[in-house]
Amino acid sequence: MGILRRLFGDTTSTNVLELLTAQHEEMDKLFERIEKGEGDRRVLLTELADQLAAHATVEEKVFYPAVMATETKSMLHESVEEHLGIKRELADLITMRLDDDTFKAKLKVLKEYVAHHAHKEEEQKLFPLLKKLMSGDQLAAIGNEVLVMYEELIVSSPARNVPSETTVAAPLPPT
Repeated sequence: MGILRRLFGDTTSTNVLELLTAQHEEMDKLFERIEKGEGDRRVLLTELADQLAAHATVEEKVFYPAVMATETKSMLHESVEEHLGIKRELADLITMRLDDDTFKAKLKVLKEYVAHHAHKEEEQKLFPLLKKLMSGDQLAAIGNEVLVMYEELIVSSPARNVPSETTVAAPLPPT
């Protein structure tokens, strides 16, 4: 059973904002475990990389297109640019040796990028706006679609695609 299905169950409609926040929290925990040296760092880094890659993909392909509106357009364009920066750091990190002198520094920078994007931009700015613009049913429908795609992606080692996604930001539909 997938991470998010453990959190939300198999049959519950899931508000997309709650779902994405749960993903952010899971990634925060993985960053912390890697930093503290809890467990096999390579395994934890791979899990983090896969979660970040799957999360970015579902946001770019499902969530952002679904919430594109005049009021959200600039935030969403900023978000895909932030994803690009995150992917660039992640691509460097997953290809380097764990004993490399710059590993800890790169991990810290990645963590800061992710925290800024997830907590400051999405959770504090975008999500409150979407709560005003969209109904609970709309947010649940998007959540269900995001959940299905995430669960399909997470089992396919999505981080392996990250190095090929570091040239340009993901495209967004027009408003």
